[in-house]
Amino acid sequence: MLTKITRKKIDRELKKFPIDQKQSAIIAALQIIQTENGFLTDELIAFAADYLAMPKIAAMEVATFYNMFELKPAGKYKISVCTNISCALREADDIVCHLRKKLNIDFNEITKDSKFSLKESECMGACGGAPLMTINNHKMYEFLTPQKVDQILEELDLSLIHISEPTRRYAIS
Repeated sequence: MLTKITRKKIDRELKKFPIDQKQSAIIAALQIIQTENGFLTDELIAFAADYLAMPKIAAMEVATFYNMFELKPAGKYKISVCTNISCALREADDIVCHLRKKLNIDFNEITKDSKFSLKESECMGACGGAPLMTINNHKMYEFLTPQKVDQILEELDLSLIHISEPTRRYAIS
């Protein structure tokens, strides 16, 4: 079910762990599979579990626990907004309301053109930059205001976001 290239990438991750601890590579394996397929299906999660010699339910628990995994198609740009306490205290609700209105979608929905999806996120570990959001789990934007969100969305329209970049924090001034 997984391509040879996908299995090769997972095998490279497996080398980072003791031979008898293959299940330790589940997060990396699911990320690789999701990157190759766009989202995770029950079949793909089960295949990852079998490949790593772990119970299917354990792989499913990982896939459903972490916000970075998609169990259904997402928009080209997945916007995840932190709504945890630090962000909430710094008006993350205003950012969420602005995005809902601007994109005409709610959490876990996709715009009609499949360009954007909106997701609620728990703490992203950058409370000092609250409120914040990520795009495709790769770029983090801090100190958000509705105006900064509009600027970010405009940049996305111009395809300035490179999905393959590693996670970095960005504060739009």
